[in-house]
Amino acid sequence: MTKVFFRFAVKLRNMHTIFIAYKKREHMPNQHFLPLRQPLRRLALSLGSALVLGAALPLSASAANVELLNVSYDVARELYKDVNPAFIADYKKAAGDTVTIKQSHGGSSKQARAVADGLEASVVTMNQANDIDMLADRGLVAKDWAKKFPNNAAPYYSTMVFLVRKGNPKGIKNWDDLAKPGVQVVIPNPKTAGNGRYTYLAAWGSVLKKGGSAAQARDLVGRIFKNVPILDGGGRAATTTFTQRQIGDALVTFENEVSMVRKEFGDNFEVVYPQASILAESPVAVVDKVVDRRNVRKPATAYLNFLYSPAGQEIGAKHFLRVRNEAVMKKYAANYKPISLFTVDELFGGWRNAQKVHFDDGGEFDKIYQPK
Repeated sequence: MTKVFFRFAVKLRNMHTIFIAYKKREHMPNQHFLPLRQPLRRLALSLGSALVLGAALPLSASAANVELLNVSYDVARELYKDVNPAFIADYKKAAGDTVTIKQSHGGSSKQARAVADGLEASVVTMNQANDIDMLADRGLVAKDWAKKFPNNAAPYYSTMVFLVRKGNPKGIKNWDDLAKPGVQVVIPNPKTAGNGRYTYLAAWGSVLKKGGSAAQARDLVGRIFKNVPILDGGGRAATTTFTQRQIGDALVTFENEVSMVRKEFGDNFEVVYPQASILAESPVAVVDKVVDRRNVRKPATAYLNFLYSPAGQEIGAKHFLRVRNEAVMKKYAANYKPISLFTVDELFGGWRNAQKVHFDDGGEFDKIYQPK
């Protein structure tokens, strides 16, 4: 292909010379100008042949190099370390293009704000719909983003459970136990981390689910957060505080995160499932303004669709996420303990209302939590 276009460039140079001569033909005798017509005709035929040859080349010879940035939540690092190479190989086979995927991780809400402030994300893979709603309000993501992919654009989901130290010395079994005097609970900041936000709503909702009042729910959540020794900015930081800094009697985090901790640290910890907890979906979206400006909508959309594929679902299940594919879920059933789940829509009127009532400045959380 390189040789073809090198010859093409040489002929262009020759054409320029001929064209100059053509422009000066009024100063040339006719017998000198007439021979110029034949080289021009041959050159035109050569140009057409070069273009046809270029169009007929195999896809691999003209394949593009594509770069995507996935801005994601804190405890999804290991998941996408496995997803990305699998997608890259799949897309190379299907489309012929080479894709490079960069990752950015942090507290979900903090990450969403970074995208809103200019971080050039191709896609966002968050752990709560509220963060993507905020990006939709800014015009970065489609208003109907939740309809762009199946299952409300959430290929995976999890729930909030407790990780306690070996032998469960404080006898922690349910949400009420986290509020007892003398118990230290590690929870990330609900203002910056979806992990912390889900924990707050799970504790509040556990009261409502039993028929309790909002006042009773407020009291329980207030007592739990009085037992929080440090409010980390993200879920992974909270895990580090509990597992490596040895702070706290219990860590409240995603089911998939505690399973990964046990896999890494062995028998030093135990998992406790409360009687009821919250459905914690992991929604995804294409960042329209970025992908259109960079002309990467096709690979960005394919990347998120891959999460729903059997291969993508299996990777999620291997990372202890609950998945949408029934066959894959059945295959990994041993990873999941049955638990009663309630949703944000069911008990809080949706994420927008939950954000306004509980997490906006001056909301319930600000009234409840007193920094130490």
